[in-house]
Amino acid sequence: MNIGKLNDIPVLGSRVVQTERGEIAIFRTSDDAIFAIANNCPHKEGPLADGIIHGHKVTCPLHNWQINLENGEAIAPDQGCAESFKIEVDTDGNLLLNI
Repeated sequence: MNIGKLNDIPVLGSRVVQTERGEIAIFRTSDDAIFAIANNCPHKEGPLADGIIHGHKVTCPLHNWQINLENGEAIAPDQGCAESFKIEVDTDGNLLLNI
């Protein structure tokens, strides 16, 4: 599913995509890596797309849980997981989300 261009998302920014699986947050890190995870923190359903991106993690804006963008896992001591999705950037800069 083509969801736009890489340059549509600023560095250290995010975008929310509505899908049949619910809201998916797309993140762009400072090293231009792209990640896609469910837009709800496993703790209290906080909107992860509104969080702060640092490295390959995002901090939930509600209760400061840190979530690994590579796999959706909460960083210890917190426990839980936001579903992660495969996303790729093609040679034209299109973001291709696999749900």
